[in-house]
Amino acid sequence: MPQLHVNHLAVPCQCILFDKDGTLLDLLATWGAWAELVLQELDNQLALIGGGSRLPDLSRVLGTRHGADGRLTGYDPAGPLAMATAEETTGILAWHLYGAGVPWNEALARVNAIVKEAMNTLRARRTAVPLPGLLLFLQQCSAAQLKLGVVTSDGDRTTGEQLEWMGIAGFFQTVVTRDRVRQGKPAPEMAETACRELGVLPENTVIIGDSNADMQLGKGAGLRLSVGISPDGAAGHLLDADVIITGYHQLRITG
Repeated sequence: MPQLHVNHLAVPCQCILFDKDGTLLDLLATWGAWAELVLQELDNQLALIGGGSRLPDLSRVLGTRHGADGRLTGYDPAGPLAMATAEETTGILAWHLYGAGVPWNEALARVNAIVKEAMNTLRARRTAVPLPGLLLFLQQCSAAQLKLGVVTSDGDRTTGEQLEWMGIAGFFQTVVTRDRVRQGKPAPEMAETACRELGVLPENTVIIGDSNADMQLGKGAGLRLSVGISPDGAAGHLLDADVIITGYHQLRITG
């Protein structure tokens, strides 16, 4: 059985599951650009309503961080941008319009239009940047005949597009998106579904993710190892990780 070497550990495994956003792709480069578009248009909508309605604090809407000029510079790895489903995000955004006096059904319709336009912009730009060292690691996994899967809170269409844009779709034998399961993260259903479709036992499977929901998913499904990835070295949000890395340069496959 191949072995995954991470820090001081050598872990036998047959399969690795990956979260997508913040794990396969650079979340800030993709969803940061999307968040800037969405927050700006939401603020414009509030300004048109009048009565002094504006977003009081950009960072409190989706868990983003901004410079003095308002430009997005980072995100909270435990916040909505990193962890929320599309439905949850829609609700968060619509709440601000509802709070400004827009009827809930109209607020949802406006937010859906804002989100759709922002996604169309991302699609035009084909905005998806893989994390450093990812491609080399996937090639190692493929050479060792490891089975690979994606487990993500994103939807099927967006996930497929972004994997294709990064040129890595062919590495994965299964992709389990939020719309394929009844319960999303941190419930274990995504990992259980992926293991079943790949024909591997959970105890021979590793998960790599950037949120604690990914780590809890791994624990709940009985996976052998939960690897947290945190490019800036912050570890406080990965409470249930078995091991934490800053990048794929810390991983190696043998066997």
